[in-house]
Amino acid sequence: MGPNEDSVAPGLRYVRPSLPEATHHSGDGVLIPYGRRWGEDGPSPDSYSVETHLDRFAGLHVVARALINHLSVAYNVDVEDSPDTSVDLLRQPDGVAESVRVTPRRPGAAPLTFVFTRYPAVIVHAGSIHDFVFPACGCDACDETAESAADRLEMLVLAVAAGGYSERYPVGWRRWVEYALKAADGSGSESGQGDPGPIPADRLRDARIRLRAVPAAWLPWPPCKDR
Repeated sequence: MGPNEDSVAPGLRYVRPSLPEATHHSGDGVLIPYGRRWGEDGPSPDSYSVETHLDRFAGLHVVARALINHLSVAYNVDVEDSPDTSVDLLRQPDGVAESVRVTPRRPGAAPLTFVFTRYPAVIVHAGSIHDFVFPACGCDACDETAESAADRLEMLVLAVAAGGYSERYPVGWRRWVEYALKAADGSGSESGQGDPGPIPADRLRDARIRLRAVPAAWLPWPPCKDR
């Protein structure tokens, strides 16, 4: 079954909440147009690894909570709001403020764990062996915004729920990890693969066993028929 939201009642379709509005200025008072601050020459050399005005990402927490609420009413799931669920992440971040695990009541469907950090950022553990970080990078050179990060966050979450998410491990003689996403509305896709890095051996072993049961893709989440 491909990715779609046909099983979700129209009144339960996800709608992005309004994000906090804010303006930011440089030290000399010039307005910073985040998302379009660099011209054809690219980022300033001194903007790499420099992070300013991180409060511009606070809206990601708003989006993540809206997505959790959407999943809880549109699908048949269990929701566990507990800091203990942050152990699902492959690597523990600093400053965990909140963690919520959403588990679909269908074998073969991928669970999602949302971890809110004080950065502010949102890290989502999807399925068995992948963590996704929003924003991907908050440095001035990357020039990411809450809106662009929210686009990617929503694509991930809605794709997983719609059955548009797959994982593989191990891949090839390098024993890489791999994932692929197809947007729920068919608007795009993304994929990635690489060395698993310093993931504990027991997590890799469990992922290998678990993913044998989902050789093609994780199944769509079951819709909540009682809503």
